[in-house]
Amino acid sequence: MAESPSYYTRGSVEPWDFIRDQGLNYHLGCAIKYITRAGYKDSKTDDLKKAIHYLQNELDYASGAVPHIIQFPECTEEPWDAAEFDR
Repeated sequence: MAESPSYYTRGSVEPWDFIRDQGLNYHLGCAIKYITRAGYKDSKTDDLKKAIHYLQNELDYASGAVPHIIQFPECTEEPWDAAEFDR
């Protein structure tokens, strides 16, 4: 297994272990990742902006501004014809 970079191992628990332990979803997990590495890998402001980006997306989703289910037109008809679907 690859060794974790130093910017993720500064504390007593790695971000991905914390994210998994807390059962956080993708967007919240990414925000935690960028917050914990801010100023230790790349630009602190860039990492904080990335964290805000993921938090804003999660906030938009939680408030209903982002649809919870995206329907793709080619997937809504049933039964599916595999040959038609793959074209």
